[in-house]
Amino acid sequence: MNIKPRKLTGTFEISLNPLTDDRGFFMRTFDDTIFQEHGMTTAWVQENHSRSEKKWIIRGLHFQCPPYAETKLVRCIRGAVLDVFVDLRLGSATFGRWDSIELSEENKKAIYIPRGFAHGFCTLTDISEILYKVDNYYSKESEAGIAWNDKEIGIDWRATKPVLSEKDQNNLSFETFIDRYKGISV
Repeated sequence: MNIKPRKLTGTFEISLNPLTDDRGFFMRTFDDTIFQEHGMTTAWVQENHSRSEKKWIIRGLHFQCPPYAETKLVRCIRGAVLDVFVDLRLGSATFGRWDSIELSEENKKAIYIPRGFAHGFCTLTDISEILYKVDNYYSKESEAGIAWNDKEIGIDWRATKPVLSEKDQNNLSFETFIDRYKGISV
């Protein structure tokens, strides 16, 4: 596996290297030693599987408030998604900035997102499935979200008419997030 830093400090792009033959492939998707060499959290407590049935579904931008903030290791195992993450870390030099990466079953990439980020994705195929590990337990009371189309953040999702859940249609503006939380302490 090849690990390289992304433009937002603490995020890493992981390119997986399958060994292929006429039967298919085998690949390592996680290695504690390699992750620790890059200063990445490896104490996963939960793994989640999300399936979306249509192209242009946006899920996010979700985050957990402390003490339930989460580090995530995300990869797409079917179809393709545009994975998006926004830095909400209090005092971060890249606070309020976003980055994205296309994850697909074809490119076999993963993204490592540390605590203090909002996270979401947009499906790029009719059926998409992602797996993601987290280093903290989910807490409904600590869950919140930033509006996918917040003009101050300005994310290019590629979707002109996205499909959203009712919950994601009512996420906070970035301005309201700042007024309410100031940022996320990690």
